[in-house]
Amino acid sequence: MMRLASLTMFLAACLAQATPAAAKPAAPPPAAPPKRLVIVDDDIIGLNGVPLLMLQAPDVELLGITTTSGSVWRDTATAYALRTLEIVGRTDVPVVPGAVVPLVNTAEATKAWEAQYGRLVFKGPWTDYWPEGTLQDHPGAARPEVVPALPIGNPTIEAKDEIAAAFLVRMVRAHPGEITLFATGPMTNIAIAQSLDPGFAANVKELIYMGGSLLPRQTLPGASAEQFAREFVNSPRREFNIRWDPEAARIMAHAPWRKVTMIPVDPSTGTQWTTDFFASLKPAGTRLTELMQTAIEPGFPMWDEIAAMVWLDPAIVTHEAPLYIDFETSQTAAYGDTLSWTEAYRPKLGEREQRVILSVDRAKMEAGMRALYMRRIK
Repeated sequence: MMRLASLTMFLAACLAQATPAAAKPAAPPPAAPPKRLVIVDDDIIGLNGVPLLMLQAPDVELLGITTTSGSVWRDTATAYALRTLEIVGRTDVPVVPGAVVPLVNTAEATKAWEAQYGRLVFKGPWTDYWPEGTLQDHPGAARPEVVPALPIGNPTIEAKDEIAAAFLVRMVRAHPGEITLFATGPMTNIAIAQSLDPGFAANVKELIYMGGSLLPRQTLPGASAEQFAREFVNSPRREFNIRWDPEAARIMAHAPWRKVTMIPVDPSTGTQWTTDFFASLKPAGTRLTELMQTAIEPGFPMWDEIAAMVWLDPAIVTHEAPLYIDFETSQTAAYGDTLSWTEAYRPKLGEREQRVILSVDRAKMEAGMRALYMRRIK
């Protein structure tokens, strides 16, 4: 019996050694980091600006595009936004129309102002003629509801039936402290959202806006750079996005944002869309890179692209400064001008500190943009 028991135990031990241990389940792959949430408020015109770069960025989720009048009327900006989404195959992103006119400023008030203080270089859709000859197209249009045929094709999808400011408030409430808000046109929608919900700004993760002007200087040669310099050469504190709706800009500047990054005109003078840059995109051979060959006029500064790339690639920033910022709203010669102070000199009347981008590395910025534009999205 002892032998039999020993033999049984021996055989059991052999079988245990011969039978492979059950394989441990493979560890699950590490979860991908969550995408960064973004909303873009824009007077979008053509295949440029912040929305396109955000759509091409792999780590960004664009929650929506809200539109406003500025460089063009709101409905035209809306059409451009919708068409951009069609071109890159992202019709799931909502486009929500916003403000048609400024809070206070009007075309008539602007004409009266010009009669006292001289003509503005650019007035967006209120532009009736250029005081001097220009290489750039004339954007003026008398009727806000008339949308011209778009050079990049007309959209077949429609905007959402919601008001931009309400959409902004709703999304920020749904994602408190998580959304980076880009404002690259006039600040009308932003001001209305803050007025609707005084907690709106405090629940935005960061506001990045293109607007304002400190002391820009022409830094590139050529006729286009010289003509764009006309807007600030004799009035260095004036910039169109703010001048279109100064009251909205002031509301924005006084709101309790967690963090604000300002992109004034200053760094844009060292950038320019060129035929060489467009040609460098051709090897990608995508629908987007082919359309970009003719969709953007060479010679324009890369205004809004700086706002996008400063956030996507902070290494492009070569000079920045913390400044307290406000905007002039008195109906005087300085209407819409940018006001700025360091801590020691500010008046303490509600102005808040902002991170102000003063210069960027053009080559590094263009390399980042090129990589994004050429990226194939399945």
